[in-house]
Parts: sequence; structure tokens; C-alpha cells
Amino acid sequence: MQTQTIPILNFYDFVQGTEAQQQQFVAALGDALRHIGFFTLVNHSVDSTLIRNAYAATEAVFLLPEATKLQYEGSHNHGQRGYTRFGQEHAKNHAAPDLKEFWHVGRAAAAEGMKQNLYPIEVPLFQQSMDALFQQLEDCAAVLLEACALYLGLPRPYLRNMIVDGNTLLRVIHYPPIPKDTHVASLRAAPHEDINFITLLCEATAPGLELQQRDGTWLPIQAAPGEIVVDTGDMLQNLTNGLLRSTTHRVTNPGNDRARRFSMPFFVHPRADVDLTPLPGCVARTGGRASYPAWTAGEYLSQRLKEIGLAPQNQSPASPS
Repeated sequence: MQTQTIPILNFYDFVQGTEAQQQQFVAALGDALRHIGFFTLVNHSVDSTLIRNAYAATEAVFLLPEATKLQYEGSHNHGQRGYTRFGQEHAKNHAAPDLKEFWHVGRAAAAEGMKQNLYPIEVPLFQQSMDALFQQLEDCAAVLLEACALYLGLPRPYLRNMIVDGNTLLRVIHYPPIPKDTHVASLRAAPHEDINFITLLCEATAPGLELQQRDGTWLPIQAAPGEIVVDTGDMLQNLTNGLLRSTTHRVTNPGNDRARRFSMPFFVHPRADVDLTPLPGCVARTGGRASYPAWTAGEYLSQRLKEIGLAPQNQSPASPS
């Protein structure tokens, strides 16, 4: 059994613990995101049976014929809902495509003007399990953002309120066997940072995730059953003026090129109109000068979609909702 290589936090300590346990959780969460950018969460509120059912539905969907999956392609909405074909996305500043295909699911009750989900009718369990998993992950994320706000010296609901009706996405990923004609520079996921506030990653079906340490070396991470990996995204790094780190990570190719891998990262986004200008308190704690730009979450996301090949380079900024 692999020993966990990043801090392990107990969710119960914050939601059911004593005042001292809650304070210790807040400090541990903040320190992990500040110095490493990652931690592992145990005793979280997400149902393990639901996760297993979601993975079963995921495998069934990605084993559908390519022509069937392409009927649900979300190219008209920049891949923000539905299916994105193999090799379509690449990491920022990395020309070679990632060796993956994926399906994006947003909130079931989409806010006015927000993109609607695309569900494969061929696998009825997919919609049922993904909608339920989305809600449980979002509930968990909202509580984690409360702890994060307390660490930053903000009112407890400050960050949580920013994600209400946000463009949060559950990305369901299939890393198929490595094609024989794969570009030499292609990885399952090239080194990148997440764009959002925080990411919750249910345990993947196989190893491969690695985070880059400060000395440039790569540290393997693998959530065991019952664990969720949590990391900081670029938007929270921007808002905190770099106090909380968005750490580079990747998914490596397997030694056995016939192996498949499935994963389900949950990208927690603020609303498009949320101002990401570095907070004064965070600026004061990071040298007294704003090191990150003043822009909205929608502007930031629009730029990133262009950088990773999901939106045309010449398109003017628009709300990503």
C-alpha cells in the first residue's frame, strides 16, 4: 500500500470537531495550500458507493463507439459541457495534445444563461450518478472554502458565496491505452495548473498524478479509496496574491501502454463576474505589492480556454457561463 506523500486532513475535525480541532484544521488546510498547494481529505461527506457507480458509468460511456460520443461533442460551447474528443486539449504553453478524452458536467439546475448539460442516453446511470456526485462534491467544496476564508482572516462565508451559481465543472476523464503513433512529447496530461478556485479529485483508478516540488522534482500522489485530493487553482492564487499556491502537476504515461485510467476532478469555479483583484489583506502578507492582475473570473477563464485549445484565439472575451 502506497504511503500518502502530502498532508492528510480529517474533514470531521472541521464539521464535527471541538473548537480546537476546527482551528487546527483551518491552520493545516491553509498551510498545505500555502506551502504545497495540495492535501488529501479523509472522512469527507462524499458517498463512496456513489463514486464507484460514477466510475462504472464513466467506463460504459467512454467505451461507446466514437461516432456515438461525437453526437454529444461540446465544441459549440468551447468544451464546457458534453464530450471533448481525444487529443483536442493541450496544456498551456505545451503544443503536443494531451492523451485523453473527457466529458464535462455542470450543475443540473443551471442558472439563467448558463450552458445546459449533455447526457448520453445510451448509459442512463451516467446522468443519475454524475448529478448526485456533483452536488455532494460541491457541498464538500463549499465547507472547505469556509475553512480557507477563516485562514485568510475573512468572514467565514466570503469565498463560499463566490461559488454560488458559479461555472463549476465535474470533468470525467478517460486516458485510453497509449496509441502507437503518439507524439513523443505527449503525456496523459502535460504539466499544468488548474484555472479555478480549488479542485477536488476523487480517487483515480490508476496511479500517474504527480506534483512538481519547489526543487523541480516530481512527487507521485495517489488517493487511496475513501480519500479526495484537493489543490489550489490559479483563480484563488490570483485572489490571494500568491499566498495560496497553484502548483504545477501532470499525469504521466504508464509503463504498460495498454492500461486505461479514469479520473474525476471537480473544478470549483466562482461566478464569471467575481472580481479576482488581489485582496488587500493578502497583499499585505505577501510583501505589500499586488503581483497578480485585476480581472474577473470570466475574463481569466476566457483567456485560459484559448490557451488550451478549447476556444478560438481570435474570439473576443465573453462570459464563460
